[in-house]
Amino acid sequence: MQKAEQQGDDVSTLLRAWSDGDQKALERLTPIVYDELHRLARRYMKHERPGHSLQTTALVNEAYMRLVDYKRMQWQNRAHFFAVSSQLMRRILVEHARRHNIKRGDGVPHVPLEEASMVGGGPARDLVVLDDAMNALERLDPRKVQVVEMRFFGGLSVEETAEVLRVSPITVMRDWNTAKAWLYREITGGAS
Repeated sequence: MQKAEQQGDDVSTLLRAWSDGDQKALERLTPIVYDELHRLARRYMKHERPGHSLQTTALVNEAYMRLVDYKRMQWQNRAHFFAVSSQLMRRILVEHARRHNIKRGDGVPHVPLEEASMVGGGPARDLVVLDDAMNALERLDPRKVQVVEMRFFGGLSVEETAEVLRVSPITVMRDWNTAKAWLYREITGGAS
């Protein structure tokens, strides 16, 4: 546990140095965060259909390239970095899914009730439908969407999510539970 805390502190220190313009900090940061970005990408990709044309490494590389382009980002700490990373990976996968659907002329398929449980951790087969539901929730309560991105997509703990959002862990749990119920209802069309 001590080593993980030390590594988290190192990442936070390097992120702040990078935010302040230290390119050497970025060079030192890259190998440290690459494994964690891969873990996030694997978490995303395990919810995708078999034979998905976007590979885990390509997702990591695309996310990393976009992160490096965030010149004005003031990174708070490790949790903030991975929260933004998980949001980016979600966007990349949704963009890919939308392009794939348009190319094939598929439109957005119906999500069966059995598959709608993905918000609770089951297989996610329709990222576009989930993204549409999350965009609708974001118009009502943006923080709840951030909680879902960090907890479900990013794998952040309740405490890490609370730290990034600057709220209490109990608020994160309340937002998490409410968002899951709201998204489930939205995805299933109000079915109970």
